Amino acid sequence: MAVPARARRTTRSSRRFELRATAIYFALLAVILALLGAAARTAVAAAAHRPAWAVALVLLGVSAVMVGSREKRRISAARIARRSAQALEEATQTAVEALDAASPAPAVALVPAGTGAEPTVLLPEAMPEAPAVTVEIAYETLDPDEFEQAVAELCRRDGCLDVDVVGGAGDLGADVVARTPDGRLVVIQCKRYCDGNRVGSQDLQRFGGTCFTVHGADVAVVVTTSDFTAPALDYAEQCGIVCVDGPQLQRWQDSAGPRPWQAQS
Repeated sequence: MAVPARARRTTRSSRRFELRATAIYFALLAVILALLGAAARTAVAAAAHRPAWAVALVLLGVSAVMVGSREKRRISAARIARRSAQALEEATQTAVEALDAASPAPAVALVPAGTGAEPTVLLPEAMPEAPAVTVEIAYETLDPDEFEQAVAELCRRDGCLDVDVVGGAGDLGADVVARTPDGRLVVIQCKRYCDGNRVGSQDLQRFGGTCFTVHGADVAVVVTTSDFTAPALDYAEQCGIVCVDGPQLQRWQDSAGPRPWQAQS
């Protein structure tokens, strides 16, 4: 009696196939994980500097995951390239739209109804600027030269022309000279004193002997961070010299008081 021959098993070949497929699967998985890690690091860096590019990277990563899940058995490089290009194009369009949305829209100035006037469109560069912020200066902390420069800046701020700092050796009492908006010559002597050191009558007398006759001042001013003695104020009143003490100087800086040349307008 003939014994039927047994069919040979193909265990070895199928095992080889499974091992090769498993190796390819894990290799591709490692590549995908590496790409995802690099994309994540790139996305974090881009999000800190350019959010639009971060959106593009996220969309590109999502498209790659979708392609990989649908094409488990067969990976088509051409199809991935086409889908990646399409995703990149969509991400670029999204980034452009995001940048357009972030740019400030032009402001429209409304006009009363019935006037027939067209609304005025103000471009961003034509919009009114924010009001300037006044910086407070602690004049008592400045040295004499810096104090003269600060007083000259106050004159320029308030519309004086030909403002010049002339203080120094041989200045004959004039530290700052300027021309008021109405054309008068202002000669200013600056006394940067501490609180306990007041400007005395001798200081006023020396300045009074030169401010009008030598410098030809229309308005003579003595500005100090401290105060004046009573005899100094009496002499200044007799000679027509304007005295500006520390509190008055602060009001001048804050535009809360008159300018020194306005006292003789």
